Amino acid sequence: MTHPFHPWAGREFLFLSVGHNWGENRVFFLDDAGVKHSLPAGWTDVVAEDAFVTVAAGRCPFRADDLLRLADLVAQLASAGGGGV
Repeated sequence: MTHPFHPWAGREFLFLSVGHNWGENRVFFLDDAGVKHSLPAGWTDVVAEDAFVTVAAGRCPFRADDLLRLADLVAQLASAGGGGV
């Protein structure tokens, strides 16, 4: 587990598989009690760390592209809802 804020950060588990579920790639694994769990693949070392995350090193929680998409979404919602935002 590589996600820095997850309670299991730094722990290792028995890897089972990677699959696409709930709209994202997820890692399936067994905990110490043999219970199957899944987490987003990006929270593990199964996939390479995102280059932005590496370079930002925790200093920047938002990507410019994501903020621009959010601004577009807010503008769409504001125009569809009569400008209540």
